[in-house]
Amino acid sequence: MPTLIPTPASGARSEPQGMTHVDPVRVLPGSEKEAFLAGSGLNGPFVADLLSDMTAHERGGAALYRSVAGRTNNPVLKQRYTHFGNQTVEHVDVLETLVARLGGDPGYVSPAARATERAALNLVESTFLLAGSVDLMTQELVMLDAVLLAEAKDHANWAGLAQLAPEFPAGDIRTAVEEAVDRVVPEEDEHVGWAQDMRTKLISAQVKSGAMQTVAAKAEEAVARIQGLFA
Repeated sequence: MPTLIPTPASGARSEPQGMTHVDPVRVLPGSEKEAFLAGSGLNGPFVADLLSDMTAHERGGAALYRSVAGRTNNPVLKQRYTHFGNQTVEHVDVLETLVARLGGDPGYVSPAARATERAALNLVESTFLLAGSVDLMTQELVMLDAVLLAEAKDHANWAGLAQLAPEFPAGDIRTAVEEAVDRVVPEEDEHVGWAQDMRTKLISAQVKSGAMQTVAAKAEEAVARIQGLFA
């Protein structure tokens, strides 16, 4: 079971940086980090930070999908958000497994990952800002925008790792990276492609809708339009 919220209780460790405090018992020793991928010819400590950051972003994505799936007014969007959210949880597991296979600590939360966690929280919060103050279609678009932003970085993360895979030393290490990439990249392609396409369709539907409508009529039409996009 992947760790979706790393805490000291779950074994999470990190590094103190500047004004960032880490409980001494949860500090990842520098010697342990330096040993990650030692002898591979790669910058092991940076790769450890990179994989931690990728994991943090996937965790944030899983939280975002849970949130929008619970608030969308359309059952078709709810189904897609739920499905992609379940896949995103699996991606967290893939990354944790990869880190362990490479000899690292899946519970390590890098300084970059901490920043990513904050950005992910802000992205979820942004989807609540207009709740109840705008029409249904705009609310749906705000939530979809957040999904697209999250998936854009997800896609870039995995595309970058796929390009880096040949740089890892041949054998078990490269195999572990390639298996993770092969498992996740096709789903990330689907996620970002769907979000881009759906955003265009929602905007088109909004542009073509009449401006002079009651809120109730507009909401009813919005649901019908969104459902029709999947027909």
